[in-house]
Amino acid sequence: MTGLAFGGASVDGGAYTWITGLARHTPSAVNTVIAVWSDYGLALFGVLMLAVWWRARSAGEARMVRALAAPVVVVVCYVVDVLVKSAVAERRPCRTLHTVTVEACPAAGDWSFPSNHAVIAGAAAVALWLAHERLGRIAAVAAVLMAVSRVWIGVHYPHDVVVGLAFGAALAWPLTTLADRAAPLVTRAAATRLRPLVTAS
Repeated sequence: MTGLAFGGASVDGGAYTWITGLARHTPSAVNTVIAVWSDYGLALFGVLMLAVWWRARSAGEARMVRALAAPVVVVVCYVVDVLVKSAVAERRPCRTLHTVTVEACPAAGDWSFPSNHAVIAGAAAVALWLAHERLGRIAAVAAVLMAVSRVWIGVHYPHDVVVGLAFGAALAWPLTTLADRAAPLVTRAAATRLRPLVTAS
């Protein structure tokens, strides 16, 4: 696939350099916490998915279907994002603008738009919200914090994460709704599995 080689600095390069400049003057302990969250925080969404599945066990087949669909939806959104990212081929801002960043700049060819982390977080937040609203609220806050952290550590422009969140959320919504069609199948499968065996008299 031939990349479009989109240049993101003209969109919000000034905002990016302002944020990374602010990060440079922030205590290193704070930056360490933000960097750890940015690198490993997606694991929280996995924990929330497990919690939603656990609660769905006694909440009916429809809720269970959405709980089981959540990780599948996120994987589909990620795959679509990788295709879009390869097509756009936007260079990382830390390579284009040569600013000092909290984390080392990813290797050349590791494109920037849209942010994988933001797409995954946005998709997970919506899928979780549709499966369990209260836990979905936690996921939504975590998704925003994840997106902000990616800019803070210097690996993305603001537009990378804003579009990433919106893209993941917009794609996850119809995919999760589509999964509802599987609820009758789950109901029939459960009824078949639980139906007592009829023995010959």
